[in-house]
This record gives sequence, structure tokens and C-alpha cells, in this order.
Amino acid sequence: MTTTTTTTTTTTTTTTIITNVRLLADEGLTGPVSVRIDDDTITSITPELPDGGNARIVDGAGATLLPGLIDAHVHISSRRDLDALAHNGVTTGMDMASWPAATTAALRGQTGTASLISAGVPFIGPTGPHSRFGMPSYAIATDPADVAEGVARRIADGSDFIKIVTDAPGRGGADPKIVRAVVAEAHATGVIVVAHASHIDAFTMSLNAGADIITHVPTEDPITAAIAVGMADQGRLAIPTLSVSKILAAAMPRPGANYDNARDSVIALRKADVTVLAGTDSVAGTDASFTIPLGVALHHELELLVDAGYTPVEALRAATTGPARAFGLTDRGAVTPGLRADLLLIDGDPTIYITATQKISGVWTAGTRIR
Repeated sequence: MTTTTTTTTTTTTTTTIITNVRLLADEGLTGPVSVRIDDDTITSITPELPDGGNARIVDGAGATLLPGLIDAHVHISSRRDLDALAHNGVTTGMDMASWPAATTAALRGQTGTASLISAGVPFIGPTGPHSRFGMPSYAIATDPADVAEGVARRIADGSDFIKIVTDAPGRGGADPKIVRAVVAEAHATGVIVVAHASHIDAFTMSLNAGADIITHVPTEDPITAAIAVGMADQGRLAIPTLSVSKILAAAMPRPGANYDNARDSVIALRKADVTVLAGTDSVAGTDASFTIPLGVALHHELELLVDAGYTPVEALRAATTGPARAFGLTDRGAVTPGLRADLLLIDGDPTIYITATQKISGVWTAGTRIR
């Protein structure tokens, strides 16, 4: 006689309920609600305290509960960098260049900290400034015939999107034929393209090639109204990185280049109704004059967007729903049942004073509270 033993596995759900918090609405905040989190997911939002059994109860005391912020342009090289983002309420970072692939994959797999979305190795020109950053040799593209293989390699390595660095003619960047080939091949495989373009000629080159998102704005000649309208008509997006424009304009002054041109570019983008995403170009470094602090800088970026004419609510959207939609992150960017529990609890009303985002009293990434 054979005896069969059946083993039953019991799965325990971890429940957290954040009570008495206000959420971001169209132009202000909602009344007090309770937000329930089961494991890593927001499961309900109710006016009253839901039945949570053995749930952890967090009293929000009338504070504001925002979606975890998303920095649309960062540079990450370690777990410490991810933690710096998370501790400042930035629960997702869009990394614009990282290598080797194994290191990037390991950073993507980290839990209990900010999550990483990465371009991996960008495409660059043979003699431009980025060719001196120590990237792998295959980052340099000079022959359009090699682009298909280059895009395939990056996707196989796990790149979530493709980045290409464009420079003004004569500055050692990728040839316009390369830029067009990268965009065409990426689009053929269903992947979006982000183009680095800090000069107006590089900006227009990237647009003409069909890049989906342009990161940086010129500090020499501002974006014209005509360029901005064309971007809006074609559904192109921008990550202005005003933070780095302000820092570099002060640290590396050049004739005709100044922060006001970058600010004027963002004003033109807003007037044309171009979707703008909040990004900082943050990177941890040893040179204090060029270090852009991870996490902290995004709060400053929001201030700079408001200074350029955005309402606080518009600035908040640029760091939440905007980048989530632009990069296809359907699981985050809002405080909504069914979405990932990436949350930022702050004191004050950021729809009136954008600096309230800096008064952090709690951060959750995928339902885990950051201590």
C-alpha cells in the first residue's frame, strides 16, 4: 500500500494601511482617505479605515501621499546610488548610460530601494566628448550598416530603451545617417529612442531623425517657438534637465551660453504644449563642482520647472504620470488600485508650494517602507 502525503503551502500577505492622507487630484488635493497596500500593490482607496485584520497601520496625520517620484535622467553605478534616490522619495530612475551589462542587470534586480530602468550602452560618435567617458568600444557607431546589430545587442543585454548622443556638426558626434539608422532600427523593434542634444543643431538633428524624447535643452541658442510647435505636433517629448544647465552654466561659463537660454527653451516648450518630463542628469562624483546629488536634485528640478511657468501640479505630473507613460511603465506613476505601491508621504500641500515635496515623512518602494 502506498501512502501519498500532500503538503499545503500557506502564503501570507503583508498588508499596510496608510490612513488620513490626501492624494493628488486634477488641480489640488483630495479629502482624507485610507490607502491599502497588499504586498507590493495598492489594493484600495477608501474614505474610511478599511478592515485590515493584522495590517500595519500608518497614520498619515493629514499629510499628502504622492506617487513615488520618477527621475527621467540619472546615472547609476551602485546600490548606494539607488538608495540615495529612494531616501529622497525618487522610487524610479531612468538611467541614461550604464555598463557592463551584468552590472546593470544586477542593479535592476535590487529590492527595497529605487528601481532602475536603463538604456544600457548608448550610441555615441567617434570623437565627441562622450567618447572619452570610458564606454565599451561598441558604443561608437560610424557605419549605418552596423546599427541593426548594435540595437539587437543592446536589447539582448536588457536595454529598456535606446539612447543616442547627438552633437552639433563638427563636434565629433554621430553622423546624421547613424542617428536616423538608430531611430529606424529601434522603432522597428518597438523600442523608443532618447537623444542627448545639448546644442540647438543637435536638437534639430535629433528631431529630424525621429527621436521620441530629447534630453537636455540648449544653453547657447534657445528652442524657437517653431521648433516647439513642431515637437508638439509630432508628439515628441523633452527632458530639459534644467538642474544640470544651471550648474554647468555657473561652473563652465562660455560666451553666449547661459541658464536663461535653457529656461527660455522650457518656456517655449510649455507654451507649445510639449510634454516635458522631469530629469536631472544626476550623478555621484568626487568633484563637488560637478556632482549633481541623486534624489535631492529632482526636488530642485521641480522648483526650476515652476520657476519656468509650470504650475506645481504640472511639475508633479512631469515627475510621476508623465515619465511612467512615456517609458511604458504601466504599473506606476499614480496612487491607484492595481498599481505598484511606490509612494511618497510628505508634509504640506505641494500643489501650492512645490517645495513641500522635500518634507518627506515616508517612502515606500513596491510596498516596502524605506527606513
